[in-house]
Amino acid sequence: MPASRLIILSVAVAAAGGAGYVAKNMVAPPPQVVVDAGPQAPAVPLQEVLVLSGDVAMGNALANNITWQSWPADGVNANFITKATAPDALEKLKASIARVAMYAGEPVRRSKLIGEGQSFMSSILPSGMRAVATTISADTSAGGFILPNDFVDVIMTRRADANSGSTGFNTETILKNIRVLAIDQTIQEDEEGKKTRVGQTATLELTPKQAEIITVAQQMADRLTLALRAITDTQEKNVGEADYLVSGNGRKGTVRLIKSGEVSEVGARK
Repeated sequence: MPASRLIILSVAVAAAGGAGYVAKNMVAPPPQVVVDAGPQAPAVPLQEVLVLSGDVAMGNALANNITWQSWPADGVNANFITKATAPDALEKLKASIARVAMYAGEPVRRSKLIGEGQSFMSSILPSGMRAVATTISADTSAGGFILPNDFVDVIMTRRADANSGSTGFNTETILKNIRVLAIDQTIQEDEEGKKTRVGQTATLELTPKQAEIITVAQQMADRLTLALRAITDTQEKNVGEADYLVSGNGRKGTVRLIKSGEVSEVGARK
């Protein structure tokens, strides 16, 4: 066979092979078949926890501010309310009253709610303490700037005994670092930004002994004044008080009087 034909035949074979290779690569691969295996289990176990969907002020009902929310099971506290243990809690707790201010996203705890049949003031009062009211006005309550949860000193002012030859007034601090529970019926700061409230009655958180002291002082004093303390002083401990106003010998209702250097005990006025 002539050499020219061999060359032409070789070129044709090479061209045919190249065309076949190009055609093979242009063919689209078959689509992959996706098998639906159903919903996959979450990587982290979850539990439905009752949380606040909105802020709730102290003394207000939870109402529609609660909802179920998925939480990692490892982060669920024993005090949280879960759907597994209390499936009807969403409806049952709507009428519950907040013992303290609560905020959106916070898990609901029964310890922060007022129990059924309990009054609000007795619910927020710490164990062993007493709530005692005293009359106030703008000029005896730091111009009205004293708010619930502030701390105050109670100052007693009384006219000097004319028989002792003294004139003017005697003033002393009878109670120190006392928490204000409420001003009139208000138990927290105004949410609308009104920072002052001139009330007529302040309710104070006192120990039983302090309750006796202020009760005697209310009968003896011409005026009781509340002096606002700095917020940095609220942790002060072992502060003094006028315990000499109440007899320490178990005879309740007696008052120790100091007159012309002589000490005597008399019954407190009714």
